Amino acid sequence: MVRGADAGAAVARWTDRLCGGGDDDATPLLGLTVAVVGLGYVGLPTALGLLDAGATVLGVDISEQRLTDIRNGDVDLLPAQHAALACTESTGAFLLTSDVDTLPGADAVIICVPTPVTEDHRPDLRALRAACATVVERAVPGQLIVLTSTSHVGTTRELLLAPLAERGLTAERDVLVAFAPERIDPGNEHHTPENTPRIVGGAGPAATRAAAFLLRATASRIHEVSDPETAEMAKLWENIFRAVNIALANELSEACAHLGVAPVQVIEAAATKPYGFMPFYPGPGAGGHCIPCDPYYLLHQLPPDGPAAPVLSSAMTALRERPAQIAGRAEELLRADGTGLPGARVLVLGAAYKPGVSDMRESPALRLLGLLADGGAEAHYTDSHVPLLTVDGRELTSVPEPHEEHWDLVIVHTVHPGDDLGWLAAVPRVLDTRHRIRSAPCAPLR
Repeated sequence: MVRGADAGAAVARWTDRLCGGGDDDATPLLGLTVAVVGLGYVGLPTALGLLDAGATVLGVDISEQRLTDIRNGDVDLLPAQHAALACTESTGAFLLTSDVDTLPGADAVIICVPTPVTEDHRPDLRALRAACATVVERAVPGQLIVLTSTSHVGTTRELLLAPLAERGLTAERDVLVAFAPERIDPGNEHHTPENTPRIVGGAGPAATRAAAFLLRATASRIHEVSDPETAEMAKLWENIFRAVNIALANELSEACAHLGVAPVQVIEAAATKPYGFMPFYPGPGAGGHCIPCDPYYLLHQLPPDGPAAPVLSSAMTALRERPAQIAGRAEELLRADGTGLPGARVLVLGAAYKPGVSDMRESPALRLLGLLADGGAEAHYTDSHVPLLTVDGRELTSVPEPHEEHWDLVIVHTVHPGDDLGWLAAVPRVLDTRHRIRSAPCAPLR
């Protein structure tokens, strides 16, 4: 238990800071030391935003390999973020370390660790529990602690507020605690952290104000809510909305194919309506860190005798089954002219879960490649961002010059900016899972 903590230390420290700063100040965080725990796709851009606002940043990650990659610039970032990272070498304000005992020296600690799901789609909180326990154990009076990792409603109270209280650190007096969900879309140059609003929900008004002040430099504006639970549910709602609509787009694209209508043309027509509609496009499934994972954090929190979520449950099932639908359609196309799937040379074009990144987390391409191989196909992939990947224990290497080889079928999974697809015109069969390729004759995905 913490002994001798000054009553009101956190409120006093951050009240002084809030009174001394201003919105017009180009470096409002000058003089503050902020620890960012977890330097992945959320933590690293967050650290760069804080550095730009004048803070000294302790970049804490338990992976020495990740720290080495950051030092070498071998990370997925937008071009402007790469330039900002390169500039940190000369300032000395970005201190990379795996030493968690540096945390007590920080004015604020921001937790940015992954919250994936297990193979049977259950929330995997091991990294988050470990990170929160580490921060709580080293928390000192006066600190602001902000959790950004997506999780179930009540996580902030369960993993931070309750154990802090057990140590004798009272929220809104000794420490300030808030939840501020990340809103980072890797590879998206149009919606960057700096031009995207951010939600902040503190355990009290002082925590909300302090977290809003700290994170204002990493967002276009701050939307304050009444408590951490509201912010936690808002994040889940955002990604559940996307998951359900992606599943719906896939379903309606199949209806379009049955009716002989081009789904993308339908979507573009519907999108001319200026209200009540948002375009979602069909594809090979859902990948990445959010959409295939986050909805399960709500589904597994709902009790069996509580409110049901049949729409969400059905959507998640449909997204999981999408790669199998694609594999089935591939077999159908190959069987139609007598080739068949066994022995066929099949290329998956693009393996990353989305354009412009090398991230393979939850990518539908992994299951698709596995299903094709299980069906007897000679399954390969090509991706300029992903040189190697492992499928069912087998290591695959990206085909460097796919246009120089013969393929019985090419399945379009992900198209990166700058990819030349002209060679597809010479391929006998192209299965376009995104309904977007118009430069070659493509079979629709039904």
